[in-house]
Amino acid sequence: MGNDLQAVIFDVDGTLADTELHGHRVAFNQAFAEAGLDWTWSPALYGELLKVTGGKERIRRYIDEYVPGFSGPADLDGFIAGLHRAKNGHYAALAAAGEIPLRPGVRRLLDEARAAGLRLAIATTTSFENVEALLIHALATDAMNWFEVIAAGDVVPAKKPAPDIYHYTLHELGLPASACLALEDSANGLRSALAAAIPTLVTVCDYTRQDHFSGAALVVDQLGEPGQPFKLIDGAWDDAAPAWIDVAALRRIHRHASQDGIHQQAAR
Repeated sequence: MGNDLQAVIFDVDGTLADTELHGHRVAFNQAFAEAGLDWTWSPALYGELLKVTGGKERIRRYIDEYVPGFSGPADLDGFIAGLHRAKNGHYAALAAAGEIPLRPGVRRLLDEARAAGLRLAIATTTSFENVEALLIHALATDAMNWFEVIAAGDVVPAKKPAPDIYHYTLHELGLPASACLALEDSANGLRSALAAAIPTLVTVCDYTRQDHFSGAALVVDQLGEPGQPFKLIDGAWDDAAPAWIDVAALRRIHRHASQDGIHQQAAR
């Protein structure tokens, strides 16, 4: 099958759903209040904290930079881990209540990809429990089985923008990077996928619209739907093609990205 597209690897937060603003941020604040802390992460502050990948890492950065006088327990790592576990519980409750819907086009594209026989995987820094909560409640009760590989949380020590999570996913799929296409929403996610040599489609979210996406195969504001077209942010698109991402579009994006990679290698 050469370099034909065989698998699509999805990020989760901001890519499958707008989880950050109305999911994780809210759940963090609920966990802080539950612990008797007067910490509140506003939308703007959370946007700053998102520059660090990983929930536990975000809490630590907040303590270091925003509450330097915090006299935490002797076991600060354990304290942070406990806050993060509580946050995940609140996040699961929000997902179960239907407060975190999928982004436009996600369900349609997943259904089309499965019908076309494309292999599906997830590569994310969020925890496995958070992935499970979102997929089961926002997608389908059996949605965890739709993905051949779910690489999540601390399965690798170095989180995005390091490429480790993608290297792990490729290993578990048994595929070369050239046979895959990644879907991401952030500059850190894009850097992670590109460092693993995986062509990447970016669908920006509210927190990542100002990121720089050099090297992306295509950058759009959403996957789009018939009647709800995406807006092209960067990259080439055939004006005669539908303005939503379907399987044919995935294959075209992957093919063009692969050809560009070959041309770039030949030029060096």
